[in-house]
Amino acid sequence: MSLAANILFYQFQAMSTPESPFASYHLWSLVAPATSQQRWHCQMRRGFIKARQHEPQVKALSATASASQRIGLLAQKGVYEFHHHKYLLDRSDGVEQVAQILKLSASTEEVQQRVRQILQNYHNDPLLLDKQIVLLTRGDEGFPKPILITQQNYRFRLYAAMDCVFIESDRTLHILDFKTGKSPFDQRQALVYLLAARYLYPSYQAVASFYNLELSKKSEVISVTQSELDAIELEIAHIAQKHQQDLQKYQQQNNHFSQVFLPNPGYHCRFCPFHSICEFSGVKSSSA
Repeated sequence: MSLAANILFYQFQAMSTPESPFASYHLWSLVAPATSQQRWHCQMRRGFIKARQHEPQVKALSATASASQRIGLLAQKGVYEFHHHKYLLDRSDGVEQVAQILKLSASTEEVQQRVRQILQNYHNDPLLLDKQIVLLTRGDEGFPKPILITQQNYRFRLYAAMDCVFIESDRTLHILDFKTGKSPFDQRQALVYLLAARYLYPSYQAVASFYNLELSKKSEVISVTQSELDAIELEIAHIAQKHQQDLQKYQQQNNHFSQVFLPNPGYHCRFCPFHSICEFSGVKSSSA
């Protein structure tokens, strides 16, 4: 893994607000693009989500779930219901029963078809059957309790919303994240979970992986050493501090939004939920 070799060590400046910086995989993905995604990455999207989220227009657009988001949430809930009512895994009408619990008929045709296929896939091959499950969430519980990480040179709150945690036969703690759609797995999400596990489950050796419920595809199992975890923690602390500094700059001069959160207009703007209110949107420029 190259993270440990590429981290730049630094000292954080004294904070000007009483609240500590925060970090999560979501914030990391907003601050820094995934591999090969640099062309489409836009810091202004982070600004809308994290700096202007309380504005009525931004709040309304953020609350509108896309079909993909809806499918992902229903798929997660479906897995939860199968294990909350385990007898449904043995029933021939188990998929239909879970679909009714999810009120799937109220969704669009696309969502119904894809989620029903996901439920059928899982009913045919229940990945968590006979696993010693420590945690399995529905996916709609909201923000988890933050983990306060304090070191000599930095302090931040870490949020890590895990889908599933179970114990392997060799007593290894396995953190599993469910996916849908065709997007590639982002290893950084697993790294955040492994860092969280260091604090939440300190007596266990932890690994992490992804499982695409729609494609029935497993990722490789990801593990890191303690020294690599140290480097990951420092990198995430840097992300938290950078974002905190950007927020402070915007709050001091909120008329300079585009100078703090730089835009990156282009064809990809049409897939951004904020393109209708963004003055730099490539959608607007292409239709003018």
